[in-house]
Amino acid sequence: MSNLEKLITQKSFSNEYHKGLVSLIFVGNWLTSRHQQFFKNYDITMQQFNILRILRGQHPQAASINVLKDRMLDKMSDVSRLVERLRKTELVERKSSELDRRSVDVRITSKGLELLSRIDEDINQLENILKGLDEQEAAQLNNLLDKVLDHYS
Repeated sequence: MSNLEKLITQKSFSNEYHKGLVSLIFVGNWLTSRHQQFFKNYDITMQQFNILRILRGQHPQAASINVLKDRMLDKMSDVSRLVERLRKTELVERKSSELDRRSVDVRITSKGLELLSRIDEDINQLENILKGLDEQEAAQLNNLLDKVLDHYS
C-alpha cells in the first residue's frame, strides 16, 4: 500500500493516471496548507506574498495591476483587492499611472521590502519540503510537471 493509499484510506485506483491525478490534488492541497500556515506568521497570505515578490522584482519601478495579474501563480486571485489590503498595511503604494489614467501603478514600500527580508530568512522551511528528493529527482519532477502543463497550455 502506497503512502497516498494510507493517507486517504483508498485501497485502489482505476489506473495509474487516476492515482497520479489524486496524488497531485492531495499534495497540492497539502502544500497550500503548509504555505498558509507559514505566511500566517507574517500576517499575509500566499497571494499577497506573491504580489510582494513580483513588486520586489520590479523595484524601484512600478507594476500595473495587469502585470501583477499576468505574473501571479494563482490566476484566480482578485489582484485589485489584494493590492488594496497590502496598501492598508503600508506594504505597497498605489497611484494612477501618469501614462494611462485608467491604469494603476503599484510599488512596494520600504516596509514591504523589510517584510520580505524577514521572510527570506525563514523561507527555507517551505523549500525544505522537497528535500526528500535529490537534485536529479527534483529536476525529474520539474520536467514531468512541465510535460503535464505543456500538454494543456
